[in-house]
Amino acid sequence: MPKDYVIAVEWYANAAEQGLASAQFNLGLMYDYGRGVPQEYATAVKWYRKAADQGDAEAQYNLGAMYGNGIGVPQDYVMAYMWLNLAAAQGIEIAKENRGILQERITPADISKAQTLSRECSAKDYKDCG
Repeated sequence: MPKDYVIAVEWYANAAEQGLASAQFNLGLMYDYGRGVPQEYATAVKWYRKAADQGDAEAQYNLGAMYGNGIGVPQDYVMAYMWLNLAAAQGIEIAKENRGILQERITPADISKAQTLSRECSAKDYKDCG
């Protein structure tokens, strides 16, 4: 069966607008990779954020990567570390690996700040983090 990304985007968008975290994550992927829509990193970040705010660990990981690389958002290693830390805490192994790499690039003060943000975010059930 051929892939029809345009139709997939329509379905994801409908479900995402209704607040379904998995659809928000998948819609973020579609914008991230330009499948069925023009590639728009800022829009991908928007949808990843909505899913991450609901505790979606994969969306949290992708946000960490976006912040770490400055794609769709200004580069911010503290925010990158925070999102990677949250995803790692939920068992995303690559988040643990990338957090370790990032840890070597930032100051202990920034790590401490990111860990504080992670704790605060978890305590708020991932709402309005960062």
